[in-house]
Amino acid sequence: MGNDRLINDYLIKSHIRIKALYFYLEHKDYPDVVREAQEVVELLLKALLRSVGAEIPRIHDVGRILEQYSDFFPDIIKNDMENIKKISKELRKERELCFYGAEDFIPLEEYTINDAEDAIKKAEFVFNIVKEALG
Repeated sequence: MGNDRLINDYLIKSHIRIKALYFYLEHKDYPDVVREAQEVVELLLKALLRSVGAEIPRIHDVGRILEQYSDFFPDIIKNDMENIKKISKELRKERELCFYGAEDFIPLEEYTINDAEDAIKKAEFVFNIVKEALG
């Protein structure tokens, strides 16, 4: 698996963003916890793709593309591929609602501490597994 400065940059930025999730959580900004968690996962999965020389798509949920390259990933990624894809897809679904809301969906009123804590858990899971995979 390749390693370069941009992959390292993605890992560092992801780590910092995870810390920021706790700031949002502390201030009860639950929708931004969810949205930023999605960005963490997206960065991490794009780091994985980059590590195997894949072209990085300009989409937010790269789970399906990740699966296309699964033969190139270490077992730790292969063994949790379904869970990783599920996390990416779930967080992607929330991305725009968290940020923009809708006439009948006010993000600060709709998202709960449980949503935020779940998003943090997912982001940390993906961070830890990708960090281990990339060494």
